[in-house]
Amino acid sequence: MPPAQPDSPFLPAPVAPPVEPVQPVAAPKIRAVPDPPPSPRSRIRTAPHTSAQVLAVGPPGPRLDRVCEALLEGGHHVQHAVPGDVRRQVQMAAPDAVVALAGDEGGDELVREVRRVPAGRAAPLVVVTPVPGPEGVVAELRSGADDCVHDTSDPDELLARVEAKLRRVPVPVEHLPMDLGTGLYSRQHFLDEVDRELQRPEPGPRGGVVAVVRVAEMEALEARLGSRARREVAERMAGVAERLGRASDRFGWHEGGQLLMLLPGVDAHTAEHDLREFADAVAGTRFVVANENVLLTPLIGWVPLAGNGDHATILERAANAATEAARHRDLQPVRYEPWMRGDQERRRPLQALARALMPVLSPVLMLLLGVGVPLAGYVLLEQIGWDAGPLMYWVVSGALVLSAGLVVLECLYALDSVPRPAAPAAPYPPASAIICAYLPNEAATIVDTVESFLRVDYPGQLDIVLAYNTPRPLPVEDALREIARRDPRLVLLPVQGSTSKAQNLNAAITQVRGEFVGIFDADHHPHPAAFRLAWNWLSNGYDIVQGHCAPRNGASSWVARMVAVEFEAIYAVSHPGRARMFQFGLFGGSNGFWRTELLASTRMHGAMLTEDIDSTMRALQGGAKIASDRELVSRELAPTTLRALWHQRSRWAQGWSQVSRKYLRSLLFSRSFTSRQRFGFFMLLGWREVQPWLTLQMLPILIYSVWRVGGVDRLNWAVPLFLLATLFTVATGPIQAAFAYRLAAPVVKKRKSWFFLYLVMSALFYGHFKNQVARNAHLKELLGVRQWRVTPRTARGDG
Repeated sequence: MPPAQPDSPFLPAPVAPPVEPVQPVAAPKIRAVPDPPPSPRSRIRTAPHTSAQVLAVGPPGPRLDRVCEALLEGGHHVQHAVPGDVRRQVQMAAPDAVVALAGDEGGDELVREVRRVPAGRAAPLVVVTPVPGPEGVVAELRSGADDCVHDTSDPDELLARVEAKLRRVPVPVEHLPMDLGTGLYSRQHFLDEVDRELQRPEPGPRGGVVAVVRVAEMEALEARLGSRARREVAERMAGVAERLGRASDRFGWHEGGQLLMLLPGVDAHTAEHDLREFADAVAGTRFVVANENVLLTPLIGWVPLAGNGDHATILERAANAATEAARHRDLQPVRYEPWMRGDQERRRPLQALARALMPVLSPVLMLLLGVGVPLAGYVLLEQIGWDAGPLMYWVVSGALVLSAGLVVLECLYALDSVPRPAAPAAPYPPASAIICAYLPNEAATIVDTVESFLRVDYPGQLDIVLAYNTPRPLPVEDALREIARRDPRLVLLPVQGSTSKAQNLNAAITQVRGEFVGIFDADHHPHPAAFRLAWNWLSNGYDIVQGHCAPRNGASSWVARMVAVEFEAIYAVSHPGRARMFQFGLFGGSNGFWRTELLASTRMHGAMLTEDIDSTMRALQGGAKIASDRELVSRELAPTTLRALWHQRSRWAQGWSQVSRKYLRSLLFSRSFTSRQRFGFFMLLGWREVQPWLTLQMLPILIYSVWRVGGVDRLNWAVPLFLLATLFTVATGPIQAAFAYRLAAPVVKKRKSWFFLYLVMSALFYGHFKNQVARNAHLKELLGVRQWRVTPRTARGDG
């Protein structure tokens, strides 16, 4: 092809396809005429700083000539290819941009031809369409063009659009290493980063981990706020991760709204700690998503890089672990285990066997560990010349006297408990109540409970969230929906897949709108002024307030009456007395009030049998201040049979044992607490675990003493110190009952016969019953038997 003449505005067309590529035409040849008069075109545009290689695709003719002229006058080098010859032309010289001339039938095939070549996919593509109106432009843009102009458009417009694409080259989303909206790695490029880590030689235990982070509220957010919620949620969480993480951490996102995290060079323990810190930070932050303030529940599954296959397997396993985390919603990062695969069930044959044999194993092990082993030790020591009996007798007696003395001291402190502030320090804010229910068990009482909450007197806005789980639809749900239609303050929240109170509460916390939250079980009827009284504490510097729980079904059975008095000893005496004596309070699981942000960042851990005490310890470690208010009374349903009481107290005792093993050491050595507080933690979490076994030690000591002296009649039972210690220890029961009566809620205090029953039953069997429950719970925990038994509820109360 002959070169273009300097005085010609057009490039000659090729004779016939295929054609040789047009040689680049330098701008100086076009501008060889000295000082030409300015044209309207040159007055409205400026040549680019650098010329580009532009490929013009189309059949020869006037349309192609006009396009080439405009590009040449813009200072660009132009090559030409006819349809069907694009691949060969691009392989010879990759263009910086492509201008394609669509035909009357559209440019779909032309666009596909350009995009089939790798260099054509990377270059911006501008299509010139002969179809008038917006229809032609829309069709070309939808076919894959980056921009489109009409044949009738001014050449300067075409040139300006080409140069705009050259300045900001459009790249397909799948080719971007970073998502432009979030600044996160795309999924494919995130997997490329994982591959780079896997290719490092022998990663070992510090090879790093991959985590998948979902959000429990994503479906609801997307339904309310649209698809933009996915991207914004991932971006907000990534901001928290970048603030807390290391410079080497990499973050990506999946179109489903999941955040992908790669933490290289860390071991499993460090990774779990970092992920837990990240979860707490996310849960404790109110994010703005689509111009709305929201609380999020991160669901984190993670897996080590080492020994878990390729990147696809690693990501799949982390996603399976995140699915398991969704069952609990307790902010705990879940490490992948093989049983988490969808095609496998979790099998624990040893625990199943231990559960089946527990009724037989428990008394045998208890006698063996509590009596047989100590007795054998005393006999063995006597054989080698050391009589340990007298020493152990005084050690055990002294320990029991110390326990009794602390109980009495706690009672005395309860008389001078911390008073509630007389008035709130701030106006009443919006408040929320969360009622957790398992409807098959509490269907008979839940309607009365909801109605009692709707009667609460609170000056501010109060919304009531009923978070419940049920294995099947129940008629009572229709009654609840009718109440919700009548009173919009009631929000019904069925929690799919939930099996515990902790899961229900964790699902509800992100749905509340109040500045503080009252937590209640489904059988509790609150004090009419409960939220006003709680705000008196919370507005004056406290973070949690524990009220007073009093059974309302004491007339149902002697067990319920005994429990009613025991609750007075706990909530009217022990809780306030401990708060004054050791300067920390406890949250008891119901009739407790939390600041919303604190509860959102703390949550309840479903793996703990006493999730309330577990959350208390984590809140205390975080610096929370807990108050105890004996006048903030709610009425509940107590167990009515000895069997139900055994199961309830077994779960409590085993849960306390879990908490003790988990937190005692860290609390005792924490510099955040005073010496008095640390001593209180030792008594609460350490001593209470030892005491049930300590009380049993009198039996092997007496058996050993009788064996050593040759008979029961040869023992001296009239030792003064022994008699005084026994008298003082036995007297703690009546003393505690007297203080419970003195400080009891009026509705229970008027039942004097209940206190006499409690006094007699405590002396005869109830103290031994509670110690037996505690020892049995320790053995269950030792054998890994953790079974949640629901406490039966009925609608019957005292009226």
